[in-house]
Amino acid sequence: MIQLPLSKLSNVGTTIFSQMTQLANENEAINLSQGFPDFMPDSELLNHVDEFIKKGFNQYAPLGGMIGLKEEIARKIENSHQASYHPDSEITVTAGGTQAIFTAIATFIKKDDEVIIFEPAYDCYEPTVDLFGGIVKRFEMKAPNYQIDWTAVKSLISDKTKMIILNNPNNPSGKILKEEDIKELIGIVKGTSILILSDEVYENIVFDGKQHLSICKYPELKERSLLVASFGKLFHVTGWKVGYCAAPKALTDEFRKVHQFNVFCVNTPIQLALAEYMKNDEHYTYLNQFFQEKRDFLRKGLSGTSFELLDCEGTYFQALQYSKISDKSDIDFATELTINHKVASVPFSSFYKNKVNENVIRLCFAKKQETLERALENLSKVK
Repeated sequence: MIQLPLSKLSNVGTTIFSQMTQLANENEAINLSQGFPDFMPDSELLNHVDEFIKKGFNQYAPLGGMIGLKEEIARKIENSHQASYHPDSEITVTAGGTQAIFTAIATFIKKDDEVIIFEPAYDCYEPTVDLFGGIVKRFEMKAPNYQIDWTAVKSLISDKTKMIILNNPNNPSGKILKEEDIKELIGIVKGTSILILSDEVYENIVFDGKQHLSICKYPELKERSLLVASFGKLFHVTGWKVGYCAAPKALTDEFRKVHQFNVFCVNTPIQLALAEYMKNDEHYTYLNQFFQEKRDFLRKGLSGTSFELLDCEGTYFQALQYSKISDKSDIDFATELTINHKVASVPFSSFYKNKVNENVIRLCFAKKQETLERALENLSKVK
């Protein structure tokens, strides 16, 4: 029998999100692990999809995306962040945010290029850098504040540094970048050719009157940045897998060279439906309040328990520290919580290469009211 070769990612297993979802299903637990809503999107949006399918828009879209959608994306960015992107040459519609991230890394990272990431980090960054021969340099943010020490970050910079990956608001910690963070970043990249890949899929989910500071608001950063966003998070349609990458023309030209051989184009009728739906800004400007109500309901329900609630400034994830309850590892605790208390979470150590364990788990509150009520009933019994 021949010995078949291993893949480039032979050391990578199933994601923690899939593992915890499977465990939830096996134990009939409430799934607050994977980041998806369990409620329906707006019927108006669904009707637009049906409308464009029936009108015959069922064939390939252009490489960069349907112009109507790109124009609406450009308008949204202009209104939200006072930054201008040419819809045809600087915006590319992608098959979700993860594909945009993968394509950006595939486009620009070569063997031995160094890429700085901030942990806890979304799980697709490092494997993609590895896939293309890059070297990941990590800055570990720690509980409970998950602050960035920019002096330490500066020490990671070398003449091989090609890219810095940001996730703002950060999944899983729920923290957002502040003006002082942006100023430090501007100082670090000034006079270099370092690219910034800014994952901003939760940009419209920021709480307590705080402001999302997009990378594109700052000309010194915009000129070197690829901004990634997601309609899945914006309109509760994670399964549609539609997102976009906005970047200066020179970067977009290179990005599309890889994009065309990755997916080439994205679902045509859904692009048209999204474009039509986005004409009403209220369809996304309400999200901050919508998810803040869910966050506050969850936090209030947990306030009488032994869980310590960490700050949640954005995203639809709440971090909990359980040190007063157990000294078990976060993986063991999350497993026990799923099996014995029927609530699935995600252990924070899975967001660190070195499996940093600070007794923290993540809950998703993008759920129906009755789902959150059932989860709180179970969590209130955890001692």
